[in-house]
Amino acid sequence: MKGGLLVDDEFIHEEERSLTVRKTSLFFAGDGFTVYDCKGSLVFRVDSYGGPNTRDTDEVVLMDAHGRCLLTLRRKRPSLRRRWEGYLGERSDGQKPIFGVRRSSIIGRNSVTVEVYGDYQCSEYLIEGSFGARSCTVVEAETRRKVAEVRRKVDASTNVMLGKDVFSLNVKPGFDGAFAMGLVLVLDQIYGDDLLEVGEEQVHPSAEDL
Repeated sequence: MKGGLLVDDEFIHEEERSLTVRKTSLFFAGDGFTVYDCKGSLVFRVDSYGGPNTRDTDEVVLMDAHGRCLLTLRRKRPSLRRRWEGYLGERSDGQKPIFGVRRSSIIGRNSVTVEVYGDYQCSEYLIEGSFGARSCTVVEAETRRKVAEVRRKVDASTNVMLGKDVFSLNVKPGFDGAFAMGLVLVLDQIYGDDLLEVGEEQVHPSAEDL
């Protein structure tokens, strides 16, 4: 298989795709998300039940637009939120994870390793940069090939940078968009909105920005 982990071939494309990721609440890290394609159609969603303890959950579920469970992401204990594992579909007792994510250092913010289990073309990825600043890249550890990027989103009509509750997830050709979004969810659990600049203007999007 070429590219990233195959969660569902519906989300693997021959051309690069730019997705708009929007937090459905602006108050707590780990809240829900909705993800749209360039036409404004819903691609993924992550429901949240709200509250200050949302980030402390042990599991986060990534669903498609119809509510079908694609990935279950589970914090591995004890890990201080530094180790997470991904399970295909809705996790059941005794099910083995298909990938693991670990933060190499509590202090370092640009050292996250993704290990893919099983027989896949690429067994390890690195996530470099700052998720809190919405500027990070997923690369194949061995080849250094970029497979996905998180970037700040700019309003095309006003050229104004939007707030960090809305950002772009760019998925390279052949890489699984569901896998990429699963990694975003893990990063949100690990880092949340750390590194927000003091005094930075937050511009919230209208429907036309999605």
